[in-house]
Amino acid sequence: MPVLSRAELSRTGVIFVALLLAVWTTGAVAREFRAADTQAEDYPTVQALRYMGVLIAERSSGRHEIKVFHSRQLGEEKETIEQTRAGAIDLNRTNVALIGNFVPAMNVLAMPFLFRSIEHMQKVLDGPIGSEILNSFEPYGFVGLCFYDSGARSIYNGVRPVRSVADLQGLRIRVQQSELMSQMMRALGAEPVELPYGQVLTGLANHLIDGAENNWPSFVTTDHYKHAGHYTLTEHTMSPEVLVISLKAWQSLSPDDRIIFKEAAQRSSRFMREKWRDLEEQSQRKAQDAGVTIIKDIDRKPFEEAVAAIHARAGRDPAAAALIERIRKVE
Repeated sequence: MPVLSRAELSRTGVIFVALLLAVWTTGAVAREFRAADTQAEDYPTVQALRYMGVLIAERSSGRHEIKVFHSRQLGEEKETIEQTRAGAIDLNRTNVALIGNFVPAMNVLAMPFLFRSIEHMQKVLDGPIGSEILNSFEPYGFVGLCFYDSGARSIYNGVRPVRSVADLQGLRIRVQQSELMSQMMRALGAEPVELPYGQVLTGLANHLIDGAENNWPSFVTTDHYKHAGHYTLTEHTMSPEVLVISLKAWQSLSPDDRIIFKEAAQRSSRFMREKWRDLEEQSQRKAQDAGVTIIKDIDRKPFEEAVAAIHARAGRDPAAAALIERIRKVE
């Protein structure tokens, strides 16, 4: 064992007392937070999580760090949501349709043909409605931090161009593991197949499914476009992504650190939007250059009418009906 001088012992004691004092005054314990994302390393949401981690490390003087597990390293979204709820994962970026299985308000945001445009969606989420929704997570084991963009989801397949609702008849279309998404696809006349995100490419390549529905970046970055050459701009949902922290992890933070986390999350949301716009444009160009048939000139009204029953069912819940009405009134 090394022998310390009286001066060295004194310095060590001062440092130890200073650390104890810092913890006592802030009520915070330094730790590494695990964040889950199913997307690839260079995807905008993953970049945004890393940017948030940098901000938190800076603001907390290195006490807190975020380690991002991308590319489904911690499991598919359905699995990571359950682990986050249990406190085994600290932070999770997920689509609202999947977390809607736990948080009812999320099912409203995932409703087909709810938002008139991306601008309309952003105005809703950036305003009082978005804040109220994020604040509604806690009874379900999460704390909502911010929303990330996810563009508009459209239908693509490798069998035939879809120009009308009739063209969807009989097609096996992958949907997220969400009852709402399955209801929507059945209403449109297709056969929904609930598959984890990571299994879609194999399903398309082996013809276990005919197609899927997603945004431009997901269509291209996953190589789905190589097996599904018909992309129809149905833009049926504009459901955003949401970043949550487990209630267990949130309760471990001091009041000051909670402010740091929330502000860093909001800044990462703005950062993500810039990255998202660039990737969306690049993805669309890449699909076009690869020869994907893009069907733009569709009559959306029959598609909207086909899912009217879903809106009617949602309207039976007074809370959901009120939220839908408030969203529609946002100009």
